[in-house]
Amino acid sequence: MKYPNLFTSMNIGSVPIKNRAVMTAMCVGLANHDGSVSEPLAAYYEERARGGAGLIITECTRINEDDAVSHSSMLSMSHDRYIAPLKDAVDRVHAYGTKLFVQLFHPGRQNVVMFPALWRFNERMARIFPRYWDLFFKITGGFDESAMDDPKTVKRMRRYMKPLLAPSDVPCGLGVNPIRNQATKAMTIPQIKTLIGQFVAAAGRVQKAGADGVELHAAHGYLLQQFLSPYTNRREDEYGGSLENRMRLLKEIIDGIRKECGKDFPISVRLSVEEYYDMIGYAGQGIVLEEGVKMAKCLESFGIDVLNVSSGNYDTAQTSCEPVSFAQGWRKYLAKAVKDEVRIPVIAANLIRTPEQAEAQLAEGVQDFIGMGRPFLSDPAWVNKAEEGRSEDIQRCICCLRCMEYFQDHIMNGKPVGCAVNPRACRESEMMDAAPKNGGQRQIVIVGAGPAGLTAAKELAARDFKVTVLERQEEPGGQLLLAKMPPLKEKIAWPAETLARQALQEGAEIRYHVDATKEMINSYQPYAVILATGGEAVAPAIPGSDAENVVTVTPILTGEKRYQGKKIAVIGSGMTGLETAELLQTQGNRVTIIEMADKIAPGAYPVNADDVIGRLKKGGARFMPGRKLERISSNQLHLSRKDGVMESIATDATVLSIGVRSRNELEKEVFGCCDRLYVIGDAKKPGRIGDATRSAFEVAREIQ
Repeated sequence: MKYPNLFTSMNIGSVPIKNRAVMTAMCVGLANHDGSVSEPLAAYYEERARGGAGLIITECTRINEDDAVSHSSMLSMSHDRYIAPLKDAVDRVHAYGTKLFVQLFHPGRQNVVMFPALWRFNERMARIFPRYWDLFFKITGGFDESAMDDPKTVKRMRRYMKPLLAPSDVPCGLGVNPIRNQATKAMTIPQIKTLIGQFVAAAGRVQKAGADGVELHAAHGYLLQQFLSPYTNRREDEYGGSLENRMRLLKEIIDGIRKECGKDFPISVRLSVEEYYDMIGYAGQGIVLEEGVKMAKCLESFGIDVLNVSSGNYDTAQTSCEPVSFAQGWRKYLAKAVKDEVRIPVIAANLIRTPEQAEAQLAEGVQDFIGMGRPFLSDPAWVNKAEEGRSEDIQRCICCLRCMEYFQDHIMNGKPVGCAVNPRACRESEMMDAAPKNGGQRQIVIVGAGPAGLTAAKELAARDFKVTVLERQEEPGGQLLLAKMPPLKEKIAWPAETLARQALQEGAEIRYHVDATKEMINSYQPYAVILATGGEAVAPAIPGSDAENVVTVTPILTGEKRYQGKKIAVIGSGMTGLETAELLQTQGNRVTIIEMADKIAPGAYPVNADDVIGRLKKGGARFMPGRKLERISSNQLHLSRKDGVMESIATDATVLSIGVRSRNELEKEVFGCCDRLYVIGDAKKPGRIGDATRSAFEVAREIQ
């Protein structure tokens, strides 16, 4: 066996786990709006069980319907009515020899005060009108955080709004945390006792549903961790102060579950053993590793069966759900520090992306179980492919955080998350059956071997179409070949590598160094033509933009233009602009980023933006938001502010990162060559990797 440690069984308590691969908890927004397991969610878990996972831990599951609600489509185990739907999902997972734990959760201060209020209002209406939830989302599209800024909404919801419960009145507000300064209230002793009872009762329901165990979510800054952390717990009673007191809540919950469920029902605790406040400039705050290890040892003494080691909270979100720049296995030392001190098994998600990495960390004694969340989103068959010795066929998670953006965007509109590299993710129930193999070797020509073209090629070749891909460059990737060039962006190239391999395995042909023309395409007598010709950087008609020292990001990223020791102005602070600025900075230039919006990186996901901005600041970059580029003259840029003031700055070169436009000139040329002509990806509308793969996937399923 290629990975003997990974595919050795091991017990958690009395429960045997068939291999060491654990799908860790990850909210996907597929539950019914009332908190029960839906068919889409059951299908989502079943797909990962079919893919070989040894243990699946459900997404965070609330323990009450009052103050534990944190989004519109989350699981609940607050009432007996949730037992039967969960049992159906458990049975479907068990059919593949996979075990299932349910993660029990309360958000505490890490919530938006409007969300529980909206839930209380809407749940009351749903009791009166059975189809209320469906109508609510259909008519309103749901709510998001912007509802907090709508005076009418706030006024209507005020009677339902309550301060967020926490160990102490310490609201969120540090780091890149998007949830800031919410009304927060320290819990009373009676509230704490009620909370303990709710966790215990929820665990009892999980057991009745046939699940194999529970996990208590004491990580990532949620309520149980808030009691553990000296930063968020400033209490002076028996639940605050000393380590023993701060751990009292967890101990009483564990004792209660043992009494309710017995000694043979496994209990896992997901524990942040390091909050990493030092990474955002608050050294010495919160939980640090030395105390985190002590917490782990205490939990072992409380009688739990497994520790799921993690890190961070919402203030330091980049340390628990890392952006692309973080190295694989960067925090494995946390798991090793715990494993060296405890005898119970240790699960850890250490940014593991390959079976080779997983096997090595098991062999090194870093951990006992390989925890992965996002990798199961990007490839549900990760484990089966590894066991079959096909690790190169695994579609690896690239840490783009698109799933997290989806979650943030959809948190109150009832829609699920998605994945940039797996267009089937969270749509499993719609696609239980494979696409029909009805291609009959009919010829399809695809122009462009970027993520869109390759996705279409893979899907159509799998359906028995004869697929030929024409690519003008010498390798696959399209825009990803540019996107991978800034520092620490190597993972971005992974999807193209895997998709090209999979397309070839399915029988597609990829021809490189080919400039597609109408005549060439016609020579194939195609049944269908798909144009995936991508996009190109925009060069707006600003006075002076035609000067030799004014370029778009493209020649910088390709290396065609290289500056050193120069003053460079980058116009536009989207992620492409920021990443290009970082590349220029690492090449020894002094960089100024100019942005027309009032803040840098408008619209970018905060964790991604802050990751790059932090390094730019350390390198001495200058940021100038709220300025519009009016004209360029010689070695000067002329900028206007909203207050009408004009500014000028000296620069040796100007790099434009204003946006992308579609490259679809071929569409007019080949129109009429066959009855089926499709334009996909950036060629249709500039977007993200996920937009490209999804549009390609849809077209590939549409062609009959």
